[in-house]
Amino acid sequence: MNTPELQNIHIQGAFWNRILNLVRDVMIPYQWEALNDQVKSAEPSHAIQNFRIATGEETGTHGGYVFQDSDLYKWIEAAANSLAQRPDPALTECVDEVVRLIEKAQGSDGYVNTYFTLVKPEDRWNDLLNCHELYCAGHLIEAAVAYWEATKKDRLLNVACRLADHINSIFGPAKRQKHGYPGHPEIELALVRLYQATSEGRYLSLSQYFIDERGQQPLYYDSPNREYNQFHKPVREQETAVGHAVRALYLYAGMADIALYTGDPVLRDACINLWNDVTQRQMYITGGVGSTHIGEAFTFDYDLPNDTAYAETCASIALMLFAQRMFVLDQDRRYADVIERILYNILLASMQLDGHRFFYANPQELWPERVQKNPSLEHIKPVRQPWFGCACCPPNIARTLTGLGKYIYTTFENAIYVHQFIPNEATLQLADQTVTVKMNTDYPWDGQTQILLSMSKPSSIQVYLRMPDWCAHASLMVNRKNMDADWHNGYMLLSLAGKETYTIDFMLDMPAQFIQAHPNLRADAGKLALMRGPMVYCFEQADNGENLSALFVQPDTAIESYSLEDLPSDIVALKLQGQQASLVGWNNTLYRPYRPDTDPVTLIAVPYAFWGNRKQGEMRVWMNTSQTESFRV
Repeated sequence: MNTPELQNIHIQGAFWNRILNLVRDVMIPYQWEALNDQVKSAEPSHAIQNFRIATGEETGTHGGYVFQDSDLYKWIEAAANSLAQRPDPALTECVDEVVRLIEKAQGSDGYVNTYFTLVKPEDRWNDLLNCHELYCAGHLIEAAVAYWEATKKDRLLNVACRLADHINSIFGPAKRQKHGYPGHPEIELALVRLYQATSEGRYLSLSQYFIDERGQQPLYYDSPNREYNQFHKPVREQETAVGHAVRALYLYAGMADIALYTGDPVLRDACINLWNDVTQRQMYITGGVGSTHIGEAFTFDYDLPNDTAYAETCASIALMLFAQRMFVLDQDRRYADVIERILYNILLASMQLDGHRFFYANPQELWPERVQKNPSLEHIKPVRQPWFGCACCPPNIARTLTGLGKYIYTTFENAIYVHQFIPNEATLQLADQTVTVKMNTDYPWDGQTQILLSMSKPSSIQVYLRMPDWCAHASLMVNRKNMDADWHNGYMLLSLAGKETYTIDFMLDMPAQFIQAHPNLRADAGKLALMRGPMVYCFEQADNGENLSALFVQPDTAIESYSLEDLPSDIVALKLQGQQASLVGWNNTLYRPYRPDTDPVTLIAVPYAFWGNRKQGEMRVWMNTSQTESFRV
């Protein structure tokens, strides 16, 4: 199975073009300023400065965390993805200057890491558990492959190969080598990408070594916190997602890569088991994962608190990477469903509409005063931040969004899988022909999509159209004739033959609907969330006043589309009737016998993706519910 190159996919449409233009024109330049410590309101990054010091072009000491280099590498990957779709000489010149710095900082043996070069040169590769050397190396390699794919410039790719060859000399099964693996996985994915770019089998073998060695006895690490780093068991024996969520999901994505290339059925089954545990028992409705700020970690099944949720942005991006690889292993819509859930909810919510501010943690309920005055909620910010000392999330957002085209299609022999309904023009290479695709849609606001296929010659092809899990009914036409599709694991399967062009029209019913959580999910018992299409909605103080916890929704109420003047005009808000707990008769009483006193109120819900873009205030995804007959009218 193949993912089309970014150069061959041109995203269109108002919704995504606004986002992508924001990333290209505002976010990438802003992040470049932040990496150069030029944003006065932001915490310093030190990332560029560290490389200038490491090359001798400046004097000073290393600044930031041991993994500070990785922020710069993710930014390079974002820039590369952008350049693949929209050439920009100024951005190219900027990246080339960074490549020069990295190349100059590389040692004669291939080693690159500014922290160890400047602070602990004698301790290289001696603290894999805590010091992120392999993590940073992985992001350098991914950046190098992306820049080579976008520009065919190979200077950074050569740096990456020298680094990978150095790592290959240090780690492995030989007696002279270290029998270790990274505390923070990431190198596993990167080495597979390097193998895909170079066809050098040693990189795939090294990735497999890191996967296979993890958790083997005798343990490489003498640490009691084994679950935090996922070496409590060999990977093929792991069934439950535990520990640091980003580390876990990068590991699982690497496992899926190796399961694919080796055909290992045991490793494949472990990936499926872990996927099921994450997405069926430990994932928020917005696509967030990681329930606690202590260790930025998974906790246990159905423990998904709303107001204390960590749900780190990077963890959801890692889940997208895992999902993309799982589809190749196991062709099922559920992987694309989760990617969609993340794309249209938590990923967009993690960035301000001005491109200058970001969330690290993503709660589903916010009471600003409690966040500001309760020390246990220090990880929750009432507004997005201009940067972070640990700034892994902002460049990760940028590289993911500029790489959006990678998530739309998968091709296999003479089949096209359509995963995401994003307007685009694409050129897809099948086994024996080239197909051009034009997708027109106003998704996610409208369920109508049209796909125009033009083939280089008449032949038989198969088209798989995802039926999203939120949709109960869809209609389908091919060349303006109604058609009943076959079904394959949640995809509508069309077998087409005999023509060079096809017009596929399909309509996904997209009513607003209330969603309830599993009874074991205690935080959401007696509550409902509101969705329309792939978008989760939330209620903000800006529209509904203070104390959102005193509001009640009715599951049988009518819901209508609504437009707000203080958000972009194309954003669909929702209006519905609800109830509000009455303050009459309370006086100074803190408690009293129950009386069902409520007043009718009009409620406004906005997409979670765009919450927090107006004034600071409360926010809730899950709303209290009560049956109509219990209300006092």
